[in-house]
Amino acid sequence: MTISPPLHGGRLREAARHFDRPLADWLDLSTGINPCSYPLPPLDVDVWRRLPDDDDALPAIAAHYYGAPPAARVLAVAGSQAAIRTLPRLLPPGRIGIAPLTYSEYAPAWRRAGHEVVPVDLDGIEAALPTLDVLLVVNPNNPTTERVAPGTLLRWREALAAHGGLLLVDEAFMDASPAHSIAAHTGAPGLLVCRSVGKFFGLAGLRAGFALGEPALIDRLAAELGAWAVSGPARAVVAAALADTDWQQAMRDRLQRQQSRLVALLEQHGLKVASTPLFCWCPHPDAPARYHALAQQGILVRCFPALGGHGPSLRFGLPDDASWARLDTGLAHAFSTPGAGAAPLTQG
Repeated sequence: MTISPPLHGGRLREAARHFDRPLADWLDLSTGINPCSYPLPPLDVDVWRRLPDDDDALPAIAAHYYGAPPAARVLAVAGSQAAIRTLPRLLPPGRIGIAPLTYSEYAPAWRRAGHEVVPVDLDGIEAALPTLDVLLVVNPNNPTTERVAPGTLLRWREALAAHGGLLLVDEAFMDASPAHSIAAHTGAPGLLVCRSVGKFFGLAGLRAGFALGEPALIDRLAAELGAWAVSGPARAVVAAALADTDWQQAMRDRLQRQQSRLVALLEQHGLKVASTPLFCWCPHPDAPARYHALAQQGILVRCFPALGGHGPSLRFGLPDDASWARLDTGLAHAFSTPGAGAAPLTQG
């Protein structure tokens, strides 16, 4: 079985070639990565010349940051992507429920491992639970921003665990609103939570994240990933970021303001907007052409086709402080002129 690799935002060099525009002349809003990243701390030279220490303080620091209970194990991984790709191989083939429009890495990874992927939307999950071995929930969902309340997720976990099933919750965009996380329940049977450091902290290049869950399953994941899954420098930077509560609170406040500003700007240009603190999602019947009109001005966003009952749509990440006026001008042009041209680079 041949499964095409998913497409993602952030492929700026490809966009530069595709639209014949210099790399330096782009405003990249195609990801949900915080443009105001955590300031890198000075690093001891030993983190560069020694092998990473998987038995350092990072798991304890992460457990405290995420509120994980003593019964849970917290494993540092090379971005939550590492867990996404590896976990399906650890479980016997079964039926996994996944939203039709969500983070696109999940369905191919589970299919490659021999699982049956069952499309389920939020309204259909309750009825589907008895038939599923695994339920995946991206919370808040990427790209649609839909959020499931913690109480509902815990009820689904209980129903799945009753027949040996697993609830897998991807909280990659949860750091800006941690009160909605269920990481504090990851000691319970049938629950695994994935977290990302790259989004909220603006450190996607580190490739660092965490898997939290029952020790038996996390131990199997750790054995499959092997030693030194996260580099020493990355472990040191992540430990500093997770411990810096002052920066975290200031950034949450800032992101709330930036979220409101982006929503207002998009609505000003006639778009219907659903939002999280790190990105906005805008259904639009002419999304591919508007994507193209923005790209012709050097503004890269993410375009999604009609899928799972949703029409075509655009996703906008946050601009940096210097780029709001450019985005305003680009939106005015893209949404006041007739559609044009080629299929979106990041469609899919």
